[in-house]
Amino acid sequence: MEFKEGKHSILMVSDFFYPNFGGVENHIYLLSQCLLKLGHKVVVMTHAYANRSGVRYMTNGLKVYYAPWKPFLMQNTLPTFYGTLPIIRTILIREKISLVHGHQAFSTLCHEALMHARTMGYKVIFTDHSLYGFSDIGSIHMNKVLQFTLADVSQAICVSHTSKENTVLRSGLPPEKVFVIPNAVDTTMFKPAPERLSMDPIVIVVISRLVYRKGADLLVEVIPEVCHLYPNVRFIIGGDGPKRVRLEEMREKHSLQDRVDMLGAVPHAKVRSVLNSGHIFLNSSLTEAFCIAILEAASCGLLTVSTRVGGVPEVLPDDMIVLAKPDPSDMVHAIKKAIRILPHIDPQEMHRRMKEMYSWHDVAKRTEIVYDRALRCSNQSLLERLPRYLTCGAWAGKLFCLVMIIDFILWRLLQLWQPDSEVEPVPDFKRTELKTEVRK
Repeated sequence: MEFKEGKHSILMVSDFFYPNFGGVENHIYLLSQCLLKLGHKVVVMTHAYANRSGVRYMTNGLKVYYAPWKPFLMQNTLPTFYGTLPIIRTILIREKISLVHGHQAFSTLCHEALMHARTMGYKVIFTDHSLYGFSDIGSIHMNKVLQFTLADVSQAICVSHTSKENTVLRSGLPPEKVFVIPNAVDTTMFKPAPERLSMDPIVIVVISRLVYRKGADLLVEVIPEVCHLYPNVRFIIGGDGPKRVRLEEMREKHSLQDRVDMLGAVPHAKVRSVLNSGHIFLNSSLTEAFCIAILEAASCGLLTVSTRVGGVPEVLPDDMIVLAKPDPSDMVHAIKKAIRILPHIDPQEMHRRMKEMYSWHDVAKRTEIVYDRALRCSNQSLLERLPRYLTCGAWAGKLFCLVMIIDFILWRLLQLWQPDSEVEPVPDFKRTELKTEVRK
């Protein structure tokens, strides 16, 4: 593809992508689609899913490399440090990539791709989608890995101001290198039901992974109390996870089988139909950087009740959401308030406001500005970059320097074994030609 001046060739990298569903997966896909429409070239790299391996093409010619590695833990590949270098180098050269954009601090593939890209002299951008603590063992180790990755990143993006503060504190990255670009919602897909639902019964919808971090234990205490206070309230719970057993036990214990529907995992294509069957959306997360699910629910005209955690207070105006402490009694009180104001909520008006507030096209335009700034950063040699890693700690800094030196040596050996000129570049789709082929 012939790119206009100022257009970029971008490699999106993360362990989290389709056919797996979640906020990060949707973010990467929808952002990529909008960047394609702006004239950029976008390629996605992720690990293999079941029998999905190799190269696949998605809507508008979005090319996806499903690298031949299986997930090791929680959809993450096994850390190899240098095992991914040959294939990442080949993709970068073949696709004529100009910058690499990694997503999610949990992603092993993201960290390794950014490390190799910096070794090869590419500009890199990192987007953080989650919040992390500072005191538990897992967070301490994760924060040190993030500090290593962001020590030499060109620019960083966070999805909320709370997330930016968290990322800056954890990584030591200068705040001026971190930009806040919120998520968005596809309002053409998430629309209210044509006719307003009857208020009898009042249906409260929960769509979430049923894990501790998403507050599934809070639901176990909140649901029976609400059902006791309001005989005309029903719950629909979509999602799966290790805490599903506790919710089913709660339903059995309080004899709520006819008032609490457990749908299990809900495909993303069916989320809208589930949301359109309810009046209130309940989010019980204990930590959340942004929460796209709240946007999807509001776009469908549902009043939201949510825990006041992380970046959630930044998502919606006060008249579209009722916030509560992550405490069962306070959440019950918030649900009472939501039920009182529910008759005054106009789903169509809420949807119209969401269209004005959130747009993936706007997210893509703002991300484009970050890309332009990253490409204006000066090129530096390995010796000029190593002092940044030394600031990561007395021992960790020296270890990180050693890791980068070895990576540089391996890259040079790969160049001797197969020079860049011998790596055949791939032909690119031209969107005009692609549309012509579709019409035929």
